[in-house]
Amino acid sequence: MKAAWYRSNGFARNVLEVGELPTPQPGPGEVRVKLHTSGVNPSDVKSRARRPLGADLIVPHSDGAGVIDAVGAGVPAAREGERVWLWNAQWQRPLGSAAQYIALPAQQAVALPDGVDFEAAACFGIPALTALQAVHLAGPLQGKTVLVTGAGNAVGHYATQLAVLQGATVIGTAGAPARQQHARDAGAAHVIDYKTEAVASRVAELTQGRGVDVVIDMDFSSTAALLPHKVLKPHGHLVGYGSNQPGEVVVDFRTLLFDSLRLTFFIVYELQPHDRDSAIRQLTGLLQANQLKHTVAQTFELDDIAAAHEAVEAGSAVGNVVIRL
Repeated sequence: MKAAWYRSNGFARNVLEVGELPTPQPGPGEVRVKLHTSGVNPSDVKSRARRPLGADLIVPHSDGAGVIDAVGAGVPAAREGERVWLWNAQWQRPLGSAAQYIALPAQQAVALPDGVDFEAAACFGIPALTALQAVHLAGPLQGKTVLVTGAGNAVGHYATQLAVLQGATVIGTAGAPARQQHARDAGAAHVIDYKTEAVASRVAELTQGRGVDVVIDMDFSSTAALLPHKVLKPHGHLVGYGSNQPGEVVVDFRTLLFDSLRLTFFIVYELQPHDRDSAIRQLTGLLQANQLKHTVAQTFELDDIAAAHEAVEAGSAVGNVVIRL
């Protein structure tokens, strides 16, 4: 099968290779998926750049979509021919979705509702499930004001839609004008340009000094500095799923204590089974009801995987980057 891989960390054009690898066979409890698309997420390019490999060869990417063409022992034969999307395809395993075929545990291939194309389905495993879990942890949101940082990014775009569907008023942050419009298209009532505006002051203005009820946060290293400025109201809740500064982050404990603030963090790869099952059920229902907007910014062929990684690293793509297989 045709696949892409890397054998060492480094720049995309220096380490990514495209060629032939053996076509995998499904083991017990597994399915094999003939992939049509592979999603490229920021975590994929960060892994290629600097995460220790853990194997001699890594086929990257955790998200993707395709059709089950073979099943292993213990998996119903009726699943052959099923359209599916994938989650955690390359989490704690070397062979991800940047290939024509993948074999993985059957539960990691989720039935794709009719009418949802494979390009959109390559956005679900990380962006959509992260947003669903963040909104779940933050909820219920009816009548609340929610600050979504990075509302013009992939996760933030979904989180904004989900919060609005629950009846929240969303204030989003975004930088580039195209990302600001993307946040508005998702339903954000107000968008703050974090590059040119003082976020805390704008939040105070928009909430009449009360602060927001909830923050859904992509970059705790920046948002932590806003907390002493009362961005989050007393007894408010911050749900975080990322930080641009992965190490230590300074947090003002006095603000946390005297405002009785709650901080919750999670990583989508390590959701508890009941949380993941719940998120998948909710996503399926939303897809069947056609209640979500999906944005694929750019598509690439597998031969151009280095350019796809560079597009994600540049941060210029408004929406998801997807490889066609």
